[in-house]
Amino acid sequence: MLTKPKFKICRRLGPGVYDKCQTPKFASAAGKGLLPGARRPKALSEYGTQLIEKQKIRFSYGISERQLSNYVKKASLVKGAGTAEKFYEELESRLDNAVYRMGLAASRRAARQMVSHGHFVVGGTKVTIPSYELKIGDIIKIREGSKGKGIFSGLAEKLKDYNSPAWLAFDLEKMEGKVQAKPKSIETFLDLNAVLEFYSR
Repeated sequence: MLTKPKFKICRRLGPGVYDKCQTPKFASAAGKGLLPGARRPKALSEYGTQLIEKQKIRFSYGISERQLSNYVKKASLVKGAGTAEKFYEELESRLDNAVYRMGLAASRRAARQMVSHGHFVVGGTKVTIPSYELKIGDIIKIREGSKGKGIFSGLAEKLKDYNSPAWLAFDLEKMEGKVQAKPKSIETFLDLNAVLEFYSR
């Protein structure tokens, strides 16, 4: 779906968009202005800043414009100061994101592919929709027929020093995860309020 060169996008939106760009080498080059194709930064208007933030979310989560718009509409139904929190919950509660957050995939893109290929079961039912909305108490299991796949080999070693967000838990022995609470914002790279303001125009 989103096939633009990752480094080109990272130069424009920042290294937090893709894991591939979150390396010391990339950060050092970006800081010194040595990245190929890098342009001299310009002063952005409020609209331009909001547009950049919107694109950061789209590329970070690998979602379409329509999906993002729908998440904003749903979050906007919440009255008061909780709109940004609800917006974050909508983004983080996607099944592909939870797979990524549990450390089972190296990126959200990889997690999305794993879900699409039917490697996970939620509440006893195989789910192949990456945007599937998880709820508190949902059990995410690696499908029995997928446990022997190469993508899940060496999980114990991979997850040895990995810490999932507090709202998620993964039991390595059972090969299953659980949604323990609502996602709480841990992403300082994204300005959710700017995106909400963009759509409120």
